[in-house]
Amino acid sequence: MPDVELRHLRAMAVIAEEGTFGQAAARLGYTQSSVSQQIAALEKAVGGPVFDRPGGPRPVRVTPLGEVVLAHGRDLLTRAEALTDAVDRFQAGNGRIDIGTFQGVSNLILPSVIRRLLEEHPGCDIRLSDVKPEDPRIGELDLLFHDGPIEGDVEHVKLFDEPYLLVTGAGTFPDGPVRVKLLDDAPMVAWPPTYYQRWLERTLARSGAQPRFVFRTTGHETILSMVRVGIGWAVLPWLALHGHDAWSDDQLSIHQLKPSPERELSLYWPAGRTESPLAIRTREIAIDVARSLAEQM
Repeated sequence: MPDVELRHLRAMAVIAEEGTFGQAAARLGYTQSSVSQQIAALEKAVGGPVFDRPGGPRPVRVTPLGEVVLAHGRDLLTRAEALTDAVDRFQAGNGRIDIGTFQGVSNLILPSVIRRLLEEHPGCDIRLSDVKPEDPRIGELDLLFHDGPIEGDVEHVKLFDEPYLLVTGAGTFPDGPVRVKLLDDAPMVAWPPTYYQRWLERTLARSGAQPRFVFRTTGHETILSMVRVGIGWAVLPWLALHGHDAWSDDQLSIHQLKPSPERELSLYWPAGRTESPLAIRTREIAIDVARSLAEQM
């Protein structure tokens, strides 16, 4: 019945509750004739009367056909209210957002982003997922943190260039930068050959250093523990060292490398897709958090 409108059903529901067209009109803010016209249009659409009108001060009665229309109409009105509420929440930034991330971002950037987002929009639904660095895809994600180009129709903003730094036992080198060539055949503690680790080792090799890997293990804290006890040195990203407060550890020395291995961290989002206010606001917060970190670097 394409001619049935929500305003017709709403008018019928209010009349059934108030008992008269006049009281319903006052509650709805319409004239009584306008309410009568809406019910007439509804009755024409459903093919029969929905109210018995006894006349005088007596209240109207819902007909058997009206009972059917009213039962389903109230369900439609409830769904319409839920839709309106969902749209209002979406426009206010309280919808759902899906974010792709990786360890360094998850440990240091995302906590600040999420904290600020939840302060502004306590009702928002945040979904996080680890994205394979070997094959990053935007898919259904709203935002994706990644340190290189990704396939697909996307837009992006560069957040910062993150340097990799040399970590040694305290006093191994004088303060200041260390040339990468000095890492050639040096004992090194490192991650297994993951995507990022393979990239780092290729970068060091291009600068003339092929370290001797004496221990490979997962976890930046475990690697730092091995450096503390003197098994070897490590080359780790700035985010990892900052997240573990390595600069305040008197058992460690941290040095810039020359030339400095760096990876470009960017934030991607789908091109051409209508963005939600929540996605736009999340991107603004992420850029602001990254800018603060870049100043510390």
